[in-house]
Amino acid sequence: QVQLVESGGGLVQAGGSLRLSCAASGRTFSSYAMGWFRQATGKEREFVAAISWSGGSTVYKDSVKGRFTISRDNAKNTVYLQMNSLKPEDTAVYYCAAGWITGTGMGQYDYWGQGTQVTVSS
Repeated sequence: QVQLVESGGGLVQAGGSLRLSCAASGRTFSSYAMGWFRQATGKEREFVAAISWSGGSTVYKDSVKGRFTISRDNAKNTVYLQMNSLKPEDTAVYYCAAGWITGTGMGQYDYWGQGTQVTVSS
């Protein structure tokens, strides 16, 4: 069992930066691949980024490549999403998730956090 708590969301102007954190409970955090997803109002939840259990492999949604960076600190049971050059279309609730595969599909993740709101003003 893994419990996930996101933090770091907020309101930022276009072009600004935010760093999201996801703190995980449990001693098996380092065994899990971690992902970030987001859901804008009225839209389906979509994949943003994922990182393997070791941190050696990452994958990104095309529209965030070069702007977002996912990383993890297994000693702190935490995964991060550094978001730079934010755009209004990045506005959404951001969720972290834990699973066994470094995948892009929601079904590949077993545990989810409650989400943190990111709002980018133009």
